[in-house]
Amino acid sequence: MDTSEILKKVRKIEIKTRGLSQNIFAGQYHSAFKGKGMEFAEVREYQFGDDVRDIDWNVTARFHRPYVKIFEEERELTVMLLIDVSGSLDFGTTRQTKRDMVTEIAATIAFSAIQNNDKIGVIFFSDRIEKYIPPKKGRRHILYIIRELLDFQPESHKTDVGMATAFLTRMMKRRCTSFVISDFYDNKDFLQEMEIANRKHDIVAIQVYDQRAKQLPNIGLMKVRDAESGHEMYIDTADKRLRRAHTQYWLSREQYLKETFAKSKVDWTSVATNEDFAKALMLLFRQRA
Repeated sequence: MDTSEILKKVRKIEIKTRGLSQNIFAGQYHSAFKGKGMEFAEVREYQFGDDVRDIDWNVTARFHRPYVKIFEEERELTVMLLIDVSGSLDFGTTRQTKRDMVTEIAATIAFSAIQNNDKIGVIFFSDRIEKYIPPKKGRRHILYIIRELLDFQPESHKTDVGMATAFLTRMMKRRCTSFVISDFYDNKDFLQEMEIANRKHDIVAIQVYDQRAKQLPNIGLMKVRDAESGHEMYIDTADKRLRRAHTQYWLSREQYLKETFAKSKVDWTSVATNEDFAKALMLLFRQRA
């Protein structure tokens, strides 16, 4: 993709996703992702009913009567996007690939963040950390992120969600809100890493999938290729047992994800490439508000 084509795509995505974040998500985002930290604001004289743990003993000693510290919510957040860039994201059988939708979701969240004066950073991951973009503010920073989303070429095609969340835990010293955006095609168990990350940070998972991963069409002999391993084979989609096994595999994976996110207390949503991701995000934000 040449530079002019990338810039056109960046502009197109900015127009769509910035409009979504301004018209739909602004209020929802603010209430769903409040600042979790508390910062010192002022002191005042102790009043009946105040928590004695908030007494400022230095000021109390100076004035010979009790004073308490007043704290206010620290509104500014740091938002991290953990973006899956593995090979399976290039798959798509409807109007767009999973990678296209991941890019639009990430851009929408990014524009929602800067409207609330939050910093935003990105971790691109496969089965390794492909790229880390430190959190910053501003439109120019977001356009750089979108450009990277459109044109980034990973070194690996495999997936390791646990490794990515463990990196987040090590890298981010202060609490942040983090969105893990992936199809979660990962054969490894990532429950422990997700639990640890969500104790330190506020983790939200967004699963993007293609409808054909859920249900195979009956179109006869079909050549398929595993985007992560490169393995190719022919399958007969007219075989009812094959289609049933395919659906059963999907259901078992979804059950695993459901249990993993429930045990790790991670909020999550799932959206297909032929669906409106705005509705899924709105529902997720409302549930958290």
